[in-house]
Amino acid sequence: MRHHFGENIDFAQLVKLYAKPDTSGPDWWRPTKVVSVRPEPVIGNPDFDYISTSHIERFNLSVRMHLRRFTRLTNAFSKSLVHLKAAVALFIAWYNFCRPHQTLRVTPAMEAGLGVLRLARTNRWTSPLRASS
Repeated sequence: MRHHFGENIDFAQLVKLYAKPDTSGPDWWRPTKVVSVRPEPVIGNPDFDYISTSHIERFNLSVRMHLRRFTRLTNAFSKSLVHLKAAVALFIAWYNFCRPHQTLRVTPAMEAGLGVLRLARTNRWTSPLRASS
């Protein structure tokens, strides 16, 4: 954060302390319980009432649901770093520009004026067949 924004921001982290994992039994892979939570100011003077992990945890859930290669215990993993980077780049571009935003009701690209190019609503597979008959 400091590298990109310098000292011009208020930034904090919410540190979660977890219990010792229970590795016995059939549920050995389950996540451990959060024992305590501690806000840690990193840069500037952050407001402790707004230090939260909910936004990033929701984004991480979206990443795991759309990119199954980040889901635990799956066979949809990337076999190379190049493929993983390409998949993440495509997801980030779609998430930030092409996905309809819940409060905007349009895509962020359309809201920013980037979606001015209108494509014809013809089916490119059947239109040539109809034209030739």
